[in-house]
Amino acid sequence: MIRLWRLLPVFLALLGVGCGSRPHAARVYVTNEASGDLTVIDAASHAVLATVPLGKRPRGIQVSPDKKSLYVALSGSPFAGPGVDRDKLPPPDRGADGVGVIDAASDRLLRMLRVGPDPEQFAVSADGARLYVSNEDAAQASVVNLASGAVLRAIAVGEEPEGVTLRPDGRVVYVTSESDGAVAVIDTASYAVLATIPVGHRPRSVAFLPDGSRAYVSLESDGAVAVIDALRHQMLRTIRLGGEEVRPMGVAAAPDGSAVYVTTGSFGSVFILDPAKNEPVGSIAVGKRPWGLAVSADGKTLYTANGPSNDVSVVDLAARRVIKKIPAGDRPWGVAILEEPPGR
Repeated sequence: MIRLWRLLPVFLALLGVGCGSRPHAARVYVTNEASGDLTVIDAASHAVLATVPLGKRPRGIQVSPDKKSLYVALSGSPFAGPGVDRDKLPPPDRGADGVGVIDAASDRLLRMLRVGPDPEQFAVSADGARLYVSNEDAAQASVVNLASGAVLRAIAVGEEPEGVTLRPDGRVVYVTSESDGAVAVIDTASYAVLATIPVGHRPRSVAFLPDGSRAYVSLESDGAVAVIDALRHQMLRTIRLGGEEVRPMGVAAAPDGSAVYVTTGSFGSVFILDPAKNEPVGSIAVGKRPWGLAVSADGKTLYTANGPSNDVSVVDLAARRVIKKIPAGDRPWGVAILEEPPGR
């Protein structure tokens, strides 16, 4: 006679639970700048699982290296587009500025890190010890101790800093300056600015190839992408994307380095660049004014945050087409993927 309890491990294994295992539960997180919240999406079903209140103007978002936390930049500065007379804007609410720390298991906002005025984007060190933050209104980049929340250093960079990305080896961080049309290269050991690289008009975001050899910088007002030798910190060339309304915004590299993806704002598409040729090899229409984007770890799926239409596009990269549009909050801005959140 077979005792049923002896079959329990088999049933649990078939269900993918117990015996030290748990089901895969990837999540996609989208910041909504105007509604001040976070949309949580199940990557398998594309269902919206939760909407998490955060604060004013959530924009940049990153996952902690241990996958236990999410970090989101929040800003009390008023909305202001290019060419706006800032003297005519309402005063900023500096009490709203910071980086929110969210528990990935419960989707709860745990605390706020005070990281300097008007944080927009940031990068997390591989050991989870530091944040490198752009403070747009202050023309500086802040280095933050994540354990204590203390600002260790405020580094002068160009006017209106925005994009912040660590080279894969963690030795330098690149910070774009929209107004100065340049990228500041900061040494993460000494916090010295090693170089300032002129790149073009209104640089927004930076992505490195996985081997750290090159960086790609979106140039919103040039309809182009700058290619930088990321070892020598020298400009190599400019890739023109074409089209009057092409406004390059977010940039992401494929995990295997085979492609670089660029959102194009009002043009409504993602361009695909071939790093071997440094030229565009295709584009995918994704939605209205795509900004933030993220690529899955297997390189098969891309997500874009589409601001005016308040949705997220799910792109099958092999087929080069949108397979789903998911409702988000008001003016979705940034996207991050947590491949397997803890405690799910």
